[in-house]
Amino acid sequence: MPASFPETAISTERLLLRPLAEDDAPGLAAMMADDLVLAWTDLPHPFTEAYAAELARTLAPAHRAAGRGILFAVTEHLTQRLVGLVELRNTDWRLRGTEISYVTAAWARGEGYAPEAVLGVAQWLFEDRDFLRLEMRTAAGNTAAQQVAQKIGGISEGVLRSAWIVRGESGEVTEESRSDLILWSLLPEDLESPDPRHGGWHGDHRYVLRD
Repeated sequence: MPASFPETAISTERLLLRPLAEDDAPGLAAMMADDLVLAWTDLPHPFTEAYAAELARTLAPAHRAAGRGILFAVTEHLTQRLVGLVELRNTDWRLRGTEISYVTAAWARGEGYAPEAVLGVAQWLFEDRDFLRLEMRTAAGNTAAQQVAQKIGGISEGVLRSAWIVRGESGEVTEESRSDLILWSLLPEDLESPDPRHGGWHGDHRYVLRD
């Protein structure tokens, strides 16, 4: 039986990260139809409601059970609305390291949801699951994803040349081209604890975002 992550939920100040459900399919399909999501991810196109339901019902549970990683639906505490996805993949159980990717719905961008969600997962990995390394790989032109890596304290380790296929910012599949990837890493010691004089996130959130 391979090592695997437990089915779990992670709570941050504004967000709940939980297993994907079949009821998420309409919102997930709408989120994935956005041009920027299509441009910078390797997700299927078109991303249909039927595929979203299959992802929740079969593909995501199999991904977790096989030990490859885990997929979280990111929702707002206040509205329960789906604001994004966070996925762990390429997990190495011997090295206690994994890679994280993240998608944010178009309507939710600019609210700081992506760094908050990724930082919440990092805290869970390092403190609850005893992981020692988290990687992020961002396309050279994807400045929004790079800003997320910087805000959580990620360290740029270099460039993987011509290591990714992007579809172009217009989202047109016919505009596929090769792209460099920037490799970021985050270790437990890279995270900043909040200054007790100024507070941090509420409750048990022990790390802060960078400016």
